[in-house]
Amino acid sequence: MTRKFIQTVLFVVLAQILVSSPALRGQTQKANTPYPHMAPLDQYLMPDRNAEIALAKSAAPKAISDGAEVLVLGRKGYETAVKGTNGFVCIVERGWTAEIDNPNFWNPKLRGPLCYNAPAARSYLPITIAKTKLILEGKSKAQMVDAISAAFDKKELPALEPDAMCYMLSKDGYLDDQAGHWHPHLMFFVPLTEGNTWGGNVPGSPIIAAKNPQDRLTIFMIPVAKWSDGTPDAHRF
Repeated sequence: MTRKFIQTVLFVVLAQILVSSPALRGQTQKANTPYPHMAPLDQYLMPDRNAEIALAKSAAPKAISDGAEVLVLGRKGYETAVKGTNGFVCIVERGWTAEIDNPNFWNPKLRGPLCYNAPAARSYLPITIAKTKLILEGKSKAQMVDAISAAFDKKELPALEPDAMCYMLSKDGYLDDQAGHWHPHLMFFVPLTEGNTWGGNVPGSPIIAAKNPQDRLTIFMIPVAKWSDGTPDAHRF
């Protein structure tokens, strides 16, 4: 597993997907990003509500997404567009779910379809919703990070539940300017821990680990062979 590959992965995952190791954070801080500031809000919004619903649902297999709740991004935050029946929640994340030094933080083209299981919807999704609300209120990156940290300290954000995970199987997502939709994969969220607890980032291991101290968790990513529509990943590594 090459450094270039790991860096691409860490830029991609917003979620998360969207985190990086200390070494890579040092690299990104030195990089010149084409997105130094927030773009006009309209560039982050999808004007076709039905298109955003479809994109969100494409994160998971149809048997799951058909019964999932779907959230779409409005001018004041995420809104429920479809009521769910199975505990899953599908959503399209934007770049500000990344750590603040990620060069795609303000990328208005970024669209990350995810479908959370019930534990993740209850305990991880609130972080995304809180970040989004703060950003849309006009808070700076630093103010947003401080507010999220304070919310954790005050237990206003829930503790991460066991078994929290999500699907990222959409071939229509746009995860960054280098990777595009990258590869179909699953993500598992655990309290902050070392990647080697799962064998993450070990040569030959299919598991990619990303520690995110900002959100007080570690994400384990596992690429899979097929997209949500059942077609194979033609560029599988």
